[in-house]
Amino acid sequence: MTVVAASNLGLVNLGFSQPAQTGRRSRAELEALAAGGAALLKDAPAEEIARWAATTFGERFCVTSSMADAVVAHVFSRVAPGVDVVFLDTGLHFPETLRVRDIVAQTMNVNVRSIRPRKTVGQQDGEFGPRLFARSPDECCFLRKVEPLERALSDYDSWATGLRRDESPTRANTPVVAFDPKKGKVKVNPIAAWTQSDVDSYIARWNVPVNELFKKGYGSIGCWPCTRRTKAGEDPRAGRWAMFEKTECGLHV
Repeated sequence: MTVVAASNLGLVNLGFSQPAQTGRRSRAELEALAAGGAALLKDAPAEEIARWAATTFGERFCVTSSMADAVVAHVFSRVAPGVDVVFLDTGLHFPETLRVRDIVAQTMNVNVRSIRPRKTVGQQDGEFGPRLFARSPDECCFLRKVEPLERALSDYDSWATGLRRDESPTRANTPVVAFDPKKGKVKVNPIAAWTQSDVDSYIARWNVPVNELFKKGYGSIGCWPCTRRTKAGEDPRAGRWAMFEKTECGLHV
């Protein structure tokens, strides 16, 4: 990954003027970096947040993407060419989602890593019975998303997501930088403050790949068994796990 040098963010004052180290940092060091980054970047543009993350963590940083769109991957491709983009290939994605992943891999200056669960869907059905997602969605999400992400992130000290505060009430207080105590890593949310209008404007300006399912009435896109179209006036994420008291897959809690 080639990292573009940090700009006028005042990184010297926070001790970030040195090149990103390649070795693993301690938990205390990561906590300090997260606290400093959060204070410094609270109101910064997404590109500056991305540049700070890539500069600070170097090869031990990645972007995660659900491939509902490729906005965050694109932001990082501009400031950190060659950055790793982790995609959780659950085996239950819509074809439209996989198409976005393939377009990103073919057209953007990033390194897409498709991470698969330890078991195929068939193997999971054999061990737990068919349609685990319909009986125990939390367990299915753990096996097909949470565990694979934890395994993938073992190579990194920090990762970026596309979380936004306007997506749902549970995400209303999303910080741009924070230390995740469960994962022991720094979580970066460069577009946390963006609205849907900001996302749409960025997509139009840069011709960013977007999942075709949005045009078909889907407000939020996950695995096909647990995703439905949203109705007029519903929260964009209302179509996720609609038959359960569940709002998150477990990746961000």
